[in-house]
Formats: sequence, C-alpha cells, structure tokens
Amino acid sequence: MTGTRVLRSRRVVTPDGVRPACVVVRDGVIAAIEPYAAPLTIDHDLGDVALLPGVVDTHVHVNEPGRTEWEGFATATRAAAAGGVTTIVDMPLNSIPATNDAEALRAKVRAMAGQLIVDVGLWGGVVPRNSGSLAGLAADGALGFKCFLSPSGVDEFGHVGERDLESALPEIARLGLPLLAHAEDPAALLPMPASTRRHADWLASRPPLAEARAIASLARLSAATGAHVHVVHVASRAALDALAAAPAGAHLTAETCPHYLSFCAEEIADGATAFKCAPPIRESHERDALRAALMSGSLAMVASDHSPAPPSTKDLDGGDFARAWGGIASLELALSATWTALAPRGATLVQLARWTSAAPAQLAGLGARKGAIAPGLDADFVAFDDGASFGVNAAALHQRHAVTPYASRTLRGRVRGTWLRGERVYDGAEVTRETHGRWQRRTDAVDPARAFA
Repeated sequence: MTGTRVLRSRRVVTPDGVRPACVVVRDGVIAAIEPYAAPLTIDHDLGDVALLPGVVDTHVHVNEPGRTEWEGFATATRAAAAGGVTTIVDMPLNSIPATNDAEALRAKVRAMAGQLIVDVGLWGGVVPRNSGSLAGLAADGALGFKCFLSPSGVDEFGHVGERDLESALPEIARLGLPLLAHAEDPAALLPMPASTRRHADWLASRPPLAEARAIASLARLSAATGAHVHVVHVASRAALDALAAAPAGAHLTAETCPHYLSFCAEEIADGATAFKCAPPIRESHERDALRAALMSGSLAMVASDHSPAPPSTKDLDGGDFARAWGGIASLELALSATWTALAPRGATLVQLARWTSAAPAQLAGLGARKGAIAPGLDADFVAFDDGASFGVNAAALHQRHAVTPYASRTLRGRVRGTWLRGERVYDGAEVTRETHGRWQRRTDAVDPARAFA
C-alpha cells in the first residue's frame, strides 16, 4: 500500500487501553494515532465497532506442499482473513517434505508464492538426529522450532526424547529462538480399544499426567540449557501446575486453544469425531481452570491449533475415535470462540488483543512489526463487533473442508473487516481475490523474561 488512509472508531484497542481515535496509516504502517475529532479525511468510519490489532496465530497447520488436499496456503490464508487473522505461523509436520531442514523450508516458501491473502511465517522442525540442520533453518528464515514428545501421527515427523532435546536445545539457545513443544509423555499414555465411538475412551487414553510429566521434563531441560521452551495447547490443570512448578532458570511460556476454552468432554456425543484432538478436550472443570488461568495471567496467549483434514480422515460416517484423524479446524472462528468463552468471565478487549495478537507476535519474534495498534507497526487491523452473535455455518467457512466442531454453534463477536498493512482484505462478507500477504522473517529476538509482558 502507498499513500495515506485513516480508520476511525470510538473504540480503538491500544496497549494503553480503549479510546476513541483516528488511526493514520501511511505506506502500510501506522503513522499516528490522532484524536477522534481530528480534522482528517476518514476512509473507514467504524462507529462503535472496535478496532483491534490483527490476530497473530502462531499455531496453524497449512499442510502444503504434500497434503494440500487437507488445506493449503490459499484456503488457509483466506480463512485467516475472514477471521481477523493477519499473520499465521505454519507448523512443520504435515507437509511433505516436513520442514526439518533448509531445503524443505525453501520448498514451502516456493509453494506459498502468489497465494497469500495474509502474512505467513514458518516454524522449523526438531526431530531425531536433525540438530545439525537447525542453524540452516534459522538462517533461511524459520522463526523457531517445533517438536513432539509423543508420536505426531505422521511418519515424516518423528517424536523426540530427552536425549534428542539434550542435543538440540543448546543449539536452539545459541540461536536465540523458541522451541514449541507438544507436551505429552508417551510413557504416560494408555491403550484404547481398537475401535470405539466413545470420546471417553479417547480421553482416558491421554490422561493429564502425560501433559504434566512432559512439561516437567521440558522445564528441567530449559533450566539446564537456557533455551526458551513454549508449551503448545495446554489442556489441563495438571499442566498448569507443572508450569507453575518449573525450577528457577527455566524459560517456559505456554498457550491454550479456543477448543479447550469452548468445549467439554461431558458434552461430546458418541461418534462426534470432529471433536478429536490431542491432548483431548477434557472435562468442564479442566476448561474452567484454563479460563481462569488466562484471566489471571498465568496463561498468556491463545492460538488456534488449526489442524484440518479431509472428511474421510475424520471418519465422520463411522464415528470411530480410534480411526479418526485428531485435529480441530477453527482458524476462521478462533477470535470469536475465545471471546465467547471469556467475555462472560469479565474479559476485556485489551486482554483479548494481548492473548491473540501481542503475545503471539512476541513469541514469533515479530513484535517489532506486529501485535498492537501503535505507531511504527504494520497497519494490521480487525474490526470486531464484540456484541454481535452469529450461528456457525460450516459450509460457508473459507477453509478447504466444511468440518468443524463449531458447526451450528452460536458465537459472540463478529469480524466486520480485516486490514493487512492498511489494505482491506475482508469486508465482513467477502475476502479479496488479491494476494497481499508476505513471508515473514524474524524482526526481533525473543526475550523470555519479557515475552508475554
């Protein structure tokens, strides 16, 4: 974008609070925040609809190249724009090749060319015996790394044990990048029936103890190496307790996901495999603990863990939790789902912006460019009608497949528009056909001491 544009709202959400203001955009960057009544030509007057920083979703499975029929950059970034998400960071495991070395990362960059509606960053992978590839991944633009402590579900991305991490984490610390970890201890996982329609069987096979043990191990390794470890998709009170018990010197941060805030195991019907994910959706008391942790600040961010798959892999017709792929598709709905879960608990729009934009941007090392409405940052915005409700029509979502556990749910908070560097990419009804997105490289180092301040 070139030139100057002005967006005005009676509720502009800044790091300092919510206030009426005009946001002046020049050449795609926020140039100034002026008084609401400033004598300016207004390009977009939002009235009482809140203007938030664009969502930065650091946990998205795009799956391209190799499994583009599962999602792909075109459909994922289109869904992102419709959900107020202006930057996604793609996970390394579901593409073929998995993003475990620099050449695989370059293949992914080539695949995204000409397809991006919003900005995209990439995590690299940590798998057994690839410590020698981490520096190359970082040099070629990886924002950090992702590993699984339990089997990932795909052959291309092996899970790691403590010895693998003892090799990888000193290098990750030297590079100054975070390690994102799927934290379930495989030794604590339990067998489940070879075929079952009961979500309760899936839930019992992956107890909270598996999360707690894995986090305790990660905490020890972080303290020993100085590496920043970020625990993804926290799903239980036991996991929260393990994070709180981390030893001095451990640099741990963590996230939860909208589906753990929205659903509970007691409400999942037999055969409802759209709800299958790992860790599993747990009981209502676990959901309450996660909601409280966000409100108190002991959990500091939310990411979607958008993990779509073709309907056949979810075994929707058979409803077999043993056969179904585990993953929740929610990229377009994550902002509204988070607000629906936490607004009744007294959440503010400032908190929502911190959970979904500022903290994720800092995790990915993009805080010098993304994550807030402030002069000098990219003009990435979402017009969010926080009082409006809507019913989820899965067939109308912009993701590749109309499969989501949110189908027919009523959510609070509608996205009325999305802007990327000052260009409107979603107008509340349609996503632009133009491709404005860019591949994102790191702009600042992650300091775990201030990461989610």
